[in-house]
Parts: sequence; C-alpha cells; structure tokens
Amino acid sequence: MESNQINNSESHKDNTISGLKTASDKYIETAPNVKLYVKDYGEGKPVILIHGWPLSNEMWEYQIETLVENNFRVIAYDRRGFGKSSQPWDGYDYDTLADDLKAIIDQLDLEDATLVGFSMGGGEVVRYFSRHGGKGLSKAVLIASIAPFLLKTDSNPDGVSQEKYDAMAEQIKDDRMGFLDSFGKTFFGVSFISKPISTPLLDYYRMLCSFASPRATLACAKSFSSTDFRREMASVNVPTLIIHGDEDKTVPIEITSEIATKLIPDNKFIIYEGAPHGLFYIEKDRLNKDLLEFLNSEI
Repeated sequence: MESNQINNSESHKDNTISGLKTASDKYIETAPNVKLYVKDYGEGKPVILIHGWPLSNEMWEYQIETLVENNFRVIAYDRRGFGKSSQPWDGYDYDTLADDLKAIIDQLDLEDATLVGFSMGGGEVVRYFSRHGGKGLSKAVLIASIAPFLLKTDSNPDGVSQEKYDAMAEQIKDDRMGFLDSFGKTFFGVSFISKPISTPLLDYYRMLCSFASPRATLACAKSFSSTDFRREMASVNVPTLIIHGDEDKTVPIEITSEIATKLIPDNKFIIYEGAPHGLFYIEKDRLNKDLLEFLNSEI
C-alpha cells in the first residue's frame, strides 16, 4: 500500500539549527496523492507545531531553536495547501485536517507529545481530541486560537459577522497580495504610531503567505471562521496552556480564549497585555519562556 508512508527518497539531512545533532525534513503521505512537508528536529519529548493561516511552518523559526536547545524533539509541518505541502483542490475542512495530523503522529510513532496550535491551528488541536481521542498526546497549547467559535450567530451574538468574512474573501479573490499586505500589518499590530516589526520581516511573512494556494487560502478561511467547536472543547482532556494577546484585532480574545478557558477542563490562561495576534514574533521571548515552563512542568 503506497499511501500513508514516509517518503524517505525526498528527505534529506541538514544542520542549520544550532545545538542540533541532526535535523531532517521529509514528506509524509497522509492521504492518496497528498504529501505534507514535515520538519523533524532534535531529541526528547515531542512537540508538534501547527502554523496559522495563511502561513507555513517557517513562522515557528523563533520557537524551534529554543525548543531543540532545551532537549525537545520538534515536529513542524505545512498544512495541506500551504508552504511546500501538496495543494489538493479539496480537504480543507477540520475533519480532514485532523486526519492529516493523525497520519503524521501515527507514522512518526509519537507518544507523550505536546500539540501546539496557533490561530487556525487551535481548531486542529480541538478536533484532534474530539475526533481521535488525543492519541499520543499528554499536553496541549492554544496560542491566539480561533477556538471555540468566531462567527456571529443567534447563539454566538458577540461573534464576527458573516459579512465581514464575505468581504475578506472578496478581497482575497480580487487582490490576494494586497489583502496579505494589509492583513499582515493588523496581524503584527503595525500602525502609524507602532512598528513592532521591521519592513523586511513583514515582507518575508507576506511572501510565506503568498506560497499558499489561492484555493486553500479561501477554503481554510471558511473553515476557521465558521466551524463551531463549542461542544468539542471538553474533549481536550489533557493539561492545556492558553495564551492570547488582549489587543488581538485578528482573533479577538473576548470571543475565543476567554471562552475556551471556561470550556477546557484543565487549563492555564495567560493574557499578554497590549499584544497583537502575531505572538510568535512580537512576544517571542516571553512566549518561549512560557512554553518551556509549561513543557517542563510536572502535571
């Protein structure tokens, strides 16, 4: 059977992360004709990093080295449709994305792992627990996560209106690069009076976003904006760290993490005062410290 196998012929070794004995990148086939690009660095307890929309695994640059140097094995992959992974036409619903994640965990034979989801990736964390029982996991982390539910409905009156997401989709269809340029500034909290990120780095992140397929960009936006995880949150049955900035204009804390902390049974909630959405860079030092403290804690 050819599917669901690690493609070793397409993997190679490098030593670009300091303090690392060996590092490998490979493609893992998670479904027929769907191969996900996976980085697997270091030794120790596994930490699986799920990137946000519409980025790729490279967004974790400032976390990977710290985690590896502190004796963790780090697995970072590109979601289907993004980065170097396959770009199928379909399969951008959370069930399929959680199945992709399960295939990676199974094929790498991961146990006692911590699953870290940023923004859209928080939905994959929750769906993996509700759909696959959290197999192989002992901890979870939600960073600026979209869970439990973003969309404004009768039962979620404080959510974001469908009209706003429809307008966002039209902008992506009309001028995807223009949308990404504007989106990135809000993402990192750039304004006339605040510039917490350099222009070259902002351009770099926009470039990473541009590598995503237009189809995946739109389909995943629909998934993260409309999927209701509220009934699934209690399935996250391991110690969970929840981190969110209270000036997040991309994923408002009031309708996401503040509710998530009431629905996940065993959690620690940390609010980054004054912080925007892009915590992996803007608050990288604090984020790394909080991650390590949680990963090393005996719970």
